[in-house]
Parts: sequence; C-alpha cells; structure tokens
Amino acid sequence: MFEWSDLRYFLAVAEYGSTLAAGRALKKSQSTVQRRIVELERKLGRELVKRHATGYQLTEFGQQLLPFAREVERAVLALEQQKETLVRGETGVIRLTCPEPILFRIRQSRILDRFHEKHPSLNVEFAMSDKYLDIGKGDADVALRSGDTEDGVLVGRKIADSLWAVYASKGYIQNHGKPDSITVLHDHALIGLDETMAKHRLSTWLNEVAPGAQFAARTNSVLGLVAAAKSDTGVAALPTALGDAEPDLVRVFGPVPELSRAWRLLTHPDLRKTPRISALFDFVNEEISEWRKILTG
Repeated sequence: MFEWSDLRYFLAVAEYGSTLAAGRALKKSQSTVQRRIVELERKLGRELVKRHATGYQLTEFGQQLLPFAREVERAVLALEQQKETLVRGETGVIRLTCPEPILFRIRQSRILDRFHEKHPSLNVEFAMSDKYLDIGKGDADVALRSGDTEDGVLVGRKIADSLWAVYASKGYIQNHGKPDSITVLHDHALIGLDETMAKHRLSTWLNEVAPGAQFAARTNSVLGLVAAAKSDTGVAALPTALGDAEPDLVRVFGPVPELSRAWRLLTHPDLRKTPRISALFDFVNEEISEWRKILTG
C-alpha cells in the first residue's frame, strides 16, 4: 500500500507543473518532491508524471488518478478541520488569515481592541500569507480575502472593494520618465510576482498588457512589490491602500479595472454558526465603515 501523504506531492506537481514550484509551495526541497513522487510511482507500479522542456506533465495514468487523489485529500482535510474546530472551540481562538500588509493596517487602526473589549474571552490569532490558506484544511478559521474567492464552499459577505493602481517612485520617474498609461508599460522596468504566485491576477494582467516586457524584480509578496517600487527599481501595480500611503511613491495611473476585486470575509459553513465565528462576523458588520477604510484606504 502506498503512503497516502505522498499524494500531496503528486497534487502539488499537478498544480504547479514543476518540482521546484511544488517544493516551494509545500516548503520542501525539490529533491524531496522528486523522491516522494518516485516512491509513489514505485508503489503504484506506473508512471504519474513525465518531464518535458516546459515542465512536468501528467501521464495518462496520472490524469486518471488525479480526481481520486483530490478526493483522498478532501477526506483527510475534513478530518483535520473537524479536529481543529473542536480544539479551537474549547480555547476561544479565532485564526484569521489575511495578506501581510493588511495586518499592519488592522493593528494600526486598533479596531481589534474594540472586539476584545466586547468579547474578552475570544482571541484573534493571525495566520499570515499572501497566498490563500485553505480553511478546509484547518489552516485558518476565517479569511479576509480579495480576488477569485468563489469556490462554491466558503460562505461570507463582501465588506469592501479591492482597488489596484500603478505606481513608480519619484526617483524612478526622474530618471526614466512617468509611465502614464498601460500602452507604455513595456518600455519600463517592471516589478512583478514570481512563479509561486503565477496564478495571481497581477501576473495574469502583466502577461496580457505587457508581453515580453523586462522585469527588474520579482517577489512572492505584495510587501515585496512595495519595497521594490520604493527602491527606484521599477514600476509596480499595488493596492491603493498601500501605494497611496507611501510618500515616496506616485500613482501614475489607475485604478486598473482588471485588477479590481471585492474584499470578503469568509469561513467554512461548518464554522459559520459557531458562537466565536458569529461574534467576529457580527462585529465586522457593526464596524463595516472602519473596515472599508482599512482595506481600501
């Protein structure tokens, strides 16, 4: 019998198309990913993936196995979610995931101080990531999330608009001119996200509007985009709440409609009616105008 945990590596390679990117996503070395895939193939007696010039692709057998591997993952995650729900329900902890830059703005506003004053037995614990943590896996209880969040499972509500615009530092503009429209982006050094964030809407948009453009820097976080833009490295699209707050950055154009999304507060249906999660949702509803300032600027 194969080790079911090896399916994580198979699913990661299927999603990211390379063992390097899969390793980064799983926080494992590339060699570990390759070794676990080989071991899974040995136990199954068939090849699952083939290496090509453009990356790894599933074999016909791998394609047939993929939906069943996903079912196994969902079952295991459901068990873990139930265990975490019971544990955290006893302790009164609410694990909230949101992008790293938003944590600073939440803390700066002191809005959670009012939540703790109202609910002293509850504690909000942040699970920080620019990537989407899986609430179904028990990585978090509640997500404050913008972007493509309609997965058909999570429930919640819209609380603000997520607006992005294009920025450059004053030093960059002085040395290279001001890129005042999308049509001239390909003439400038761009700052973008790396391959681990290839599915992010920013990566998709830049590939569409500036194909073949030169990238001066790539990063795996929005905070990295801000830091690179401030260092005169190049031009970056940023959330307006962050870009407008930086005195050294100039909004050269935007907001960009293609990058605009909605901020939503989301959780799993099994958690939504629990007292601690309901308390947070009710509080956000009561303080909705303050949350919109935090998220939109």
